[in-house]
Amino acid sequence: MKATKKWLLAMLVILTAFSCAGCGKKGTENIEAGMAAIEGLEYSQALSCFEKAIVNGENLELAYRGQGIAYMGLTQYEEAIASFEKALKSSGMFPGELEYDINFYLATAKYKMGDNNGAIGVFDGILALQKKNCDAYFLRGSAKVAAKDLEGGKADLEKAMELSGNSTELLIDAYKVFADNGMEQEGSTYLTKALEKGATMTDYEKGTISYYLKDYENARNYLETARTDNKNKESNEGNIVYMLGQTYEQLGDNNYAAVLYEGYLAEHPNDVEICNQLGLCKLEAKDYQGALNAFQAAMQIESDSLTQNLKYNEIVAYEYLGDFTKAKVLMEAYLKAYPDDGAAIREYEFLKTR
Repeated sequence: MKATKKWLLAMLVILTAFSCAGCGKKGTENIEAGMAAIEGLEYSQALSCFEKAIVNGENLELAYRGQGIAYMGLTQYEEAIASFEKALKSSGMFPGELEYDINFYLATAKYKMGDNNGAIGVFDGILALQKKNCDAYFLRGSAKVAAKDLEGGKADLEKAMELSGNSTELLIDAYKVFADNGMEQEGSTYLTKALEKGATMTDYEKGTISYYLKDYENARNYLETARTDNKNKESNEGNIVYMLGQTYEQLGDNNYAAVLYEGYLAEHPNDVEICNQLGLCKLEAKDYQGALNAFQAAMQIESDSLTQNLKYNEIVAYEYLGDFTKAKVLMEAYLKAYPDDGAAIREYEFLKTR
């Protein structure tokens, strides 16, 4: 599954749900321009538009909401939280869908900042009003697991699974929640539960579950079958190639994995996740120039889903190429944008000695 932490970041991709609220009414020109800039990933430009909207007295709830989304795009989560809180203060007396949407963004920003308890509190409020919201249960459960409230986290995740009809994708994402928090063994129970669905699963689902269970031989077989199935190819080909390539990497065949990624990118050059994975694969194969080319190509794709990862990976590639001067310059710029990245801070200390 290409969308790592898909449920944890779900609300970050819903940029247009209310982007046209108020469109066509007098006095929303800057808000509309700001939302258009966000859709084009021009976050700094968007902030300028929303600032004008606020100064001009346009719809403050929408203006502050847009401002918060732009700050999230820039990974400035503290500023985003402040903007979302201002948006909520500018709302009407009775909460509606717009306020619900803003609260989801607010909770996600708190989670991204590491404020798990703050995120949980916001989701508590959402679930008090929407008692069957699958997304909110999953996200709150994820935050609880990160906060080491395992009992509460499991209860919320299992409620989300119940509401989703125990979808295979959600079961796999539940595994990832635990694995990302250093509890892979606990998470594997969800993979086992998914396997119990047996014949109702696709070969892609079976292959993905086998991969996470580290049964790479069966993962390869299922995913190869899925890749040759014309029913899957058009709608799910990217996901299949992404998982199959990683399976070959785990089996030690980085060269064939790279061939898979490159073949797919020849027809789908704007798949940023596979482009990044190609770079990682080439790093492992010690093709450092090829890795750098892949990361830089991915950075040219219009997407913000992996911006931070790609910038860091580019620095690593320069290090392996022995260009420590370039790596140091890029790392200084990286740390200005992402000052809380502990691994990057340690790496910068190493670069300063080179």
